[in-house]
Parts: sequence; C-alpha cells; structure tokens
Amino acid sequence: MGIMSQLSIIHLLWAAMVFCQYDDYDFEDEYDEEPDRQHPYYFNPNTQAEVPRFPFPVECARECFCPPAFLLSMYCDHRKLKTIPNIPRHVQQLYLQNNDIEAVPAGPFTNVTFLREINLSHNKIKSHMIDHGVFAKLSNLVQLHLQHNELEEFPFPLPSSLERLLLGFNKISRLSGNALEGLPNITMLDLCNNFLDDSVLKGKSFSNMKNLMQLNLCNNKLQTMPPDLPSSLMYLSLENNSISYIPENYFKRLPKIIALRMSHNNLQNIPHNTFNLPNLLELNLGHNKLKQVFYIPRSLQHLYIEDNDIEIINVTLMCPSVDPMNTNQLTYIRVDQNKLTIPISTYAFFCFPHIRTIYYGEQNVNVNKSTQLRIPVFRRFLSPEEYDEDDDDHETHDHETEEDREADHYFHPYFQ
Repeated sequence: MGIMSQLSIIHLLWAAMVFCQYDDYDFEDEYDEEPDRQHPYYFNPNTQAEVPRFPFPVECARECFCPPAFLLSMYCDHRKLKTIPNIPRHVQQLYLQNNDIEAVPAGPFTNVTFLREINLSHNKIKSHMIDHGVFAKLSNLVQLHLQHNELEEFPFPLPSSLERLLLGFNKISRLSGNALEGLPNITMLDLCNNFLDDSVLKGKSFSNMKNLMQLNLCNNKLQTMPPDLPSSLMYLSLENNSISYIPENYFKRLPKIIALRMSHNNLQNIPHNTFNLPNLLELNLGHNKLKQVFYIPRSLQHLYIEDNDIEIINVTLMCPSVDPMNTNQLTYIRVDQNKLTIPISTYAFFCFPHIRTIYYGEQNVNVNKSTQLRIPVFRRFLSPEEYDEDDDDHETHDHETEEDREADHYFHPYFQ
C-alpha cells in the first residue's frame, strides 16, 4: 500500500472521530433563550478549575460597559447620559466623562465601598447639585476628575484618602474656610482656569497638604504669590495670572521645587537669589516685564525668558563663579522677543559648558519693528551621544498632537 493511500485512511478515521464527537449535539439549543438576556460575568480566581470555586457575579449598569478584561471598571463615558446610573458594589474605576450630567446625588453611590477613581470631567455639574458628603464617604477614593464642569465652589467635604484632585476649567471663585484641610494624602491639585483671586486664597493654608507635589493655579486672577505652600512641593504652575513680584526668600521653604512656570504675568524685578533652589530643572518666566537677568542654580537645565524687556544678558549675574567640579547644567535658553542688540557673551560657554541651544529669534529693539540678530539660533556642536538624544527629542515633538501641545501650557496631572 502506498504512502498516499495510508494517509487517506488516517484522514478518514480522524474525520469520523470528529463527527461522532458532535453527533448528539443539538446546535439549536444555543438559540432557545431570549436574545436580549444578559448573563453576569463571573470572576474565577482559580483559572485552572473547571467550575469556579468562588463565583463572583459582576453586575453592570445597562447604560454602561464592563469589559471582561477589566472586571473592576465601568465605562459610561460619551453616552449623552443626564444622570449617574446605579453603581455596582464591586466597581473600583468609574468613567462618566463627556456626558450631560448636571448633578451628583448620593443615591447611585449607596452601596459603593471599593471605588478608587471617578472621572466626571466634561459634564455640566454645578456645585449646589452635588449632594453634601457624597464623595467624603468613599473612603478608598484616590482620584477624582471634575475638570471642565460648571463648579462655582471648591467641593467639600472630600475623603482623606484622596491623592489626585482635578478641578481645572470650572468657575470656582469660592473656597470654604476649611476646604483645604483634611487632605493629608493629596499629591496633585489642579485648579487651573478658574476665577481664583488673592482674597479667595487669603487665610487658606496649603501647608496642611503634607504630601502635595504638584499645584496648578494657572489662568486665574492672582496678583500675589499663593501663601503657605508645603515644603513637599515639586511642580508649581502660575502662568497667566497678574503676579507682579516674588517676595524675598519666598522659595526658601520650597527646596524640592523641580519646575516653576510663571509665564504671562507682570513680573518686573527678580531679587538676585530668588531661585537659589538646589533641585530646579525648569524655569519659565517668559512673557513678563523683566529688565535684567538673575542668578540661576547649577541644577537648572531649561530657562525661558522670552518676550520681556531685557536689553543685555549679564552672564555674571546668572553665574557669579565657575566651579569645574560642580558645573552648571543649563542646556537651553530662550531669549527671543526681548530688546537684545548683541548675542550673549562667550563667557557663557565657560559658565554653562553643557549649553546646546540659545534661541534668539526676533528682538523688539524698535517699537514698531522687530529685528533679528545675525544668528537667530545658536547651536553647539553635539557629540554623537548628544546628537542621538537630541534627535529622539525632535522625533517625539514631531508626533505631538494639538491636544499635547495645549497641555504643555500647564503641568500634566501625571508629571510628564
């Protein structure tokens, strides 16, 4: 018997086995039940067992979606909802963003005990439509998104477990007396794009937030620096306010500051040692009214002082001494839209040996006309390693979306 004949016989036997296996199966049984009937998912901690030993029925609001791969999450976003559906007890992440929700009643949260994250951003919620204490009873809540709503007041009370609170793009102009108290675990607070002024923050202490690392107060109506900031702070965003001065020694209580953004204010003079901060990496003072430069710490890498009234860059003010064993880390300076007529002194390259780029751009020497220095951009010759790193940075910027560029105006909630 040939090899082909043997293979044919084996193939026929295998086909017969498969057919016999399903011979008694009634395929119509599958469709006997009502098509709209939904079965709850079951979470089985022992994936090897044929029958779940500890079945856990996972319910889901009919308006929402609870994916089997993320059993503890409920997705109710982008569904034109006007009310919050009842939330099953097991849910830990609740996504309700981009709806038409106007109120946050206590009812839907009655049986919730494990909730850790709520996203209610991009809705129409007003402060008086939030039931008193609805968030405070959620003892496991660590993240609350309420940005892009119509809140007029800082929500209160809140649970002490909260770590990240996002309230940007609202109409907040009021904080109750103890609104900032009772939040010892908060690490990130975003209050950008609201109506906060000095009187609102007067007497309100951020210093009780012992773990606060990031505070965003950009696009408000502040005229003075915010009071009583905690020493734990690392990222401070104050762009687009009307702050005209920084009190002497203001930053002495904030030694951990890594990034400070104060562009688009009314700053005119900076006390010489204001920014003597050992961990400062980024300093943005663009679009102010500065007339001269100031001391910068050795740790600083990026300095933005564009669109000011600076006529000359006095390098000795920025760098009083050179220490070969502890060099300045500055790599980038942006000085366009000032009143410079000559480039920065070559002494800068002794003070700042790591400098890669000085962006001069156009200068506002004449009132009605902008002029350009002979070299609008200075770029230092890079080593092969530096060139590769710089190329990677450009590639990242090329892929940025418009939303990414918009987010660049203030600190990202997750510390970019």
